[in-house]
Amino acid sequence: MPTIPLTVRGAELLREELHRLKHVERPSVITAIAEARAQGDLSENAEYDAARERQAFVEGRIAEIDSKLSNAQIIDPRLVDADGRVVFGATVDLEDVESGDKVTYQIVGDDEADIRAGKISVSSPIARALISRSAGDMAKVAAPGGTREYEILDVRYE
Repeated sequence: MPTIPLTVRGAELLREELHRLKHVERPSVITAIAEARAQGDLSENAEYDAARERQAFVEGRIAEIDSKLSNAQIIDPRLVDADGRVVFGATVDLEDVESGDKVTYQIVGDDEADIRAGKISVSSPIARALISRSAGDMAKVAAPGGTREYEILDVRYE
């Protein structure tokens, strides 16, 4: 499996979720299964079926997070020395050339992406268009509504 880039904060969030799944969700599901079994006939027991489905989801997510963390390349944006170029972890101030709207995005791993929080996935079209560019450069992004052009106003490593 290839390495998975994560910011320090993204790795912390995955570790927190893993801890919650192992120490809160897993015991809760085990209790629910035991209670459903105590009700008798399992062949027509909806609570048992639901608890088993939940257990499968929790165990699957635990395995997924374990795998991601074991293959993670954790990058601290504050330690990046990219000479003002846009790289993974960088925070970028952009201006839409057509509308004049200004936005700020941080380029993060796929699991960390949250557009409302200003975090875009490194594999997104806009991040791919920005990577390796510097402040003052223009970037064309193929979006569903057509091609957008952005001017890079500033690149920070926070």
